[in-house]
Amino acid sequence: MNRPDWNEYFFEIANIVKKRSTCLRRQVGAVAVLDNQIIATGYNGAPKGVMHCEDRGGCYREQQNIPSGERAEVCWGTHGEQNLIAQAAYTGTSLQNATVYCTTYPCSICMKMMVNAGIKEVYYMEWYNDPLTKQIGIESGIPLIKHKE
Repeated sequence: MNRPDWNEYFFEIANIVKKRSTCLRRQVGAVAVLDNQIIATGYNGAPKGVMHCEDRGGCYREQQNIPSGERAEVCWGTHGEQNLIAQAAYTGTSLQNATVYCTTYPCSICMKMMVNAGIKEVYYMEWYNDPLTKQIGIESGIPLIKHKE
């Protein structure tokens, strides 16, 4: 039997979650797990009730020539990790001691939110260049672990 280990399993689910993304630039999925049980998911895209970039005629960041990794606040979308935390809050689910599986290395804003939500470790697949994220992980004691494919 070719059964995936837990990390592979949760990364496969994160990759399915990212398919719900409405971002035209980068699709990101995130899964929060506690005791090998999924407790929340999130993908990047416009908030509820807000038009998606596709419906606006394109990516606002591209229209404004904002490079990837800069000025994350200038975007209609919410990051996958932020939506994961919001979903947990909406349902009254604690993220304390949870593990998060992200398809992309988290930005420093998402990392700060995950620290404050009580997440204990973060696994990621693809690299995203935000040097503050690593330092936040070190100082908070939350490891950022690259998935070995």
